[in-house]
Amino acid sequence: MLKGKTAIITGSTRGIGFATAVKFLENGANVVICGSKKESVDKALTKLDETFPRARLMGICPDLSNYAEVEKAFNEVRDYFGSLDILVNNAGLSSHSSIFTMEVSEFTKLMDLNVNAVFFCSKAAAIIMREQRSGVILNTSSMVSLYGQPAGCGYPASKFAVNGLTKSLARELAPYGIRVNAVAPGVTNTDMFANLPPEMQERTAKTIPLGRAGEADEIADAFLFLASDKASYISGTILSVDGVARS
Repeated sequence: MLKGKTAIITGSTRGIGFATAVKFLENGANVVICGSKKESVDKALTKLDETFPRARLMGICPDLSNYAEVEKAFNEVRDYFGSLDILVNNAGLSSHSSIFTMEVSEFTKLMDLNVNAVFFCSKAAAIIMREQRSGVILNTSSMVSLYGQPAGCGYPASKFAVNGLTKSLARELAPYGIRVNAVAPGVTNTDMFANLPPEMQERTAKTIPLGRAGEADEIADAFLFLASDKASYISGTILSVDGVARS
């Protein structure tokens, strides 16, 4: 589905991002693993190298809150593979801090990675994609961007901003053949969920009509579909993948 395409996936050293990298590689893409630390990027590349040819892999670790670093890294990817066809803005932080306890510095850090970095990466990618007259930008949103959460207003606020960027950029970039969409996962069985006490996992699963948490692989399938030509007439959409969750 993605044969010959080149994709950068931020936050792809583990969890949903790593599952998406695997899915893209299985479908013929060249994949750029992007993480915050060189050590974690190298570890992910080693895992992938066991199954996929290293020629189709690349690792980068720019500071996503620094536009100059992002632009430089993305241009290097374009120069190495010859194109940049897909960007998945997946890197992000979560928070459950109450408004009474959340420090201003925590809110600022959340916005830097969850919003500013999405803008920086999208801008750098869009400049390249505009020259190509084609491309796909995908963002990781969240179910809480639609329904909120009992505590930690910063996280749903940041993802609500991601939804706004998604819908607005879809309109702005459409004339250049660039599609922009987002995936809004619900509760997903990543390391964070697996580390919860079993009783909390069970209680959380009972709130989901389908009766279980989602798997990272299922979220990756949504990214694969939206990145592919199967979604060639879909742009500006926030695709919920949450087991019909509503809270």
